[in-house]
Amino acid sequence: MAEQGTGRRPRVVIVGAGFGGLNAAVGLAKLPVDVTVVDLKNHHTFQPLLYQVALAVLSPGDIAQPIRSILRENTNTEVIMDAVVGFDTVERHVKLKSGAVLIYDYLILATGSTHSYFGKDEWAKIAPGLKTIEDATEIRRRVLLAFELAERQKLETGAHPPLNFVIVGGGPTGVELAGSISDIAKLYMTKDFRHIDPGTAQVLILEGSPYILGAYPEDLQKKAVEQLNALGVRTRTNAHVTDIQPGYVMVGDERVESVCTLWAAGVQASPLGKLIAQSLGIETDRRGSVIVDDHLHPAGHPEVFVLGDLAHFEQDGKQVPGVAQPAMQMGTYAAKRIGLLLEGKGDKQKPFRYFDKGDMATIGRKAAVARIVWPFHANWSGFMAWLTWLTVHIFFLIGFRNRLSVFRQWAYTYVRFRDGVRLIIGSQELPGWDSLASSENQVTKDDSKA
Repeated sequence: MAEQGTGRRPRVVIVGAGFGGLNAAVGLAKLPVDVTVVDLKNHHTFQPLLYQVALAVLSPGDIAQPIRSILRENTNTEVIMDAVVGFDTVERHVKLKSGAVLIYDYLILATGSTHSYFGKDEWAKIAPGLKTIEDATEIRRRVLLAFELAERQKLETGAHPPLNFVIVGGGPTGVELAGSISDIAKLYMTKDFRHIDPGTAQVLILEGSPYILGAYPEDLQKKAVEQLNALGVRTRTNAHVTDIQPGYVMVGDERVESVCTLWAAGVQASPLGKLIAQSLGIETDRRGSVIVDDHLHPAGHPEVFVLGDLAHFEQDGKQVPGVAQPAMQMGTYAAKRIGLLLEGKGDKQKPFRYFDKGDMATIGRKAAVARIVWPFHANWSGFMAWLTWLTVHIFFLIGFRNRLSVFRQWAYTYVRFRDGVRLIIGSQELPGWDSLASSENQVTKDDSKA
C-alpha cells in the first residue's frame, strides 16, 4: 500500500494489454488509484479472429485497436510501450527494457502465452504459429505465395508441385486455419489464376491425440470432422510429428510433402511467468504458468494478480482454459478485488469462479461447432453454429468502427465470393519450394522420356 501521509495514491501496474489486462484497466478506471499499463505493442489484438487475417478475409486493422484509444477515457491511466525484463518483489519494482523502473502497490500480470514446439524450437522458422498480427501476416504471405509460385512454375515448366498444406494440431486454431485455406482455394480464388486450379489444393490436419477438437463433446468432434471432410480437408489423428523440414513433415518414418506447414499444436505461458515465479520464489506448472489461489494471487502475495493464459487456476478439479472469456472475467475480478482491498474488505470477497458460457470453433463458410452453456444448454453445428459464432465475435470486438468494418467485410466476402485483402508482403521465398519444384520438374522430364 502507499505510505500514509505521502500524498501518493496507490499505484497499479498492469503488464499486458490483452483481454485480462484491458478488463482490469477498465475496472480500475473509477477507483482512487493510478494505473500504468505496460505492453510491448501499442495495440490490442482480438486474437480469436487472427486466423481471418492469416487467410486474407480481414485486414489487421479490423481486429486491432490502439491501447491508448481504448483507454483514453480512463483519466487515471497511462500507457507505456515497453518490455518488462525483471521484478523486485521485495521493493515492489518492475524493471523495463528501456531502463525505467516502475513502483507498484498492486501488480497485475496478463501477458498471455506463446507457441510451444515441445523442445524443437528450430521448427518455428519452417512452421509458424498464430498468436500475433505479425504471425497472421506471415501465414498469409506463405499461403498466398504457394499459389503464386505454382502459377509461375506451371507457366514456365508446364508442371508444379502438389499444393499440399499441412497443419500440425487439431484444436480450434488448426481447424479454423484448415477450413479457411480450403475455402479460399476452392471458393474465392477459382477464377483468379490462368494456369493452375487452386481447387486442387489439399489440406491435411495432423493431430497427435485420438481426437480433433479434443476439448469438445464427442458429438461435436464428429460433426467437426464431417464438416472438414465436406470442405475437402483430411484429418489424421494419433499422428505424431517427429520432424519438420522445408518442404515436408515426418510422421514417424513417413514423409508428408508440404508446400506450407503451419503450427497449431501447443502453447506455453509467456516467459514472464517464470520471471515472476523466480522473483517470488515459487514454482510454475509445466507450461510455465503461475499457480494462483482462489483470488488469483500467487501463494503469499496478495499484492500480485496473475490472469489469463499466464495463470494456472483450477476449478472443479480442472484447469480453466486459456481463452478470452476466463481472461476477461479474471481482469474484472482483479479490479474489484483491488477496490475491496483498498477499503479493507478483501476478506469479504468470494473466490473467483469462472462462468463458462461455452466454446465455439468455426470451420469454414457456414460451418462451425458450438458448445453453448449459457443462456441455455445446446450443442450446435453447421450454419446455426456459424451464425452464433459470427454474432458473438462481432459483439466482443472492441470499438464500434471495428464491429462495423468486420461485418461489412464478412458480408462482402460471403455474399460475393470475393476477397480484397490478399496481399503478399515481404519475401517471395517459401521454405522448401525450390526442392519441391526441382523434384516435380524431374518427374515431368522422366514422364516425357517414357
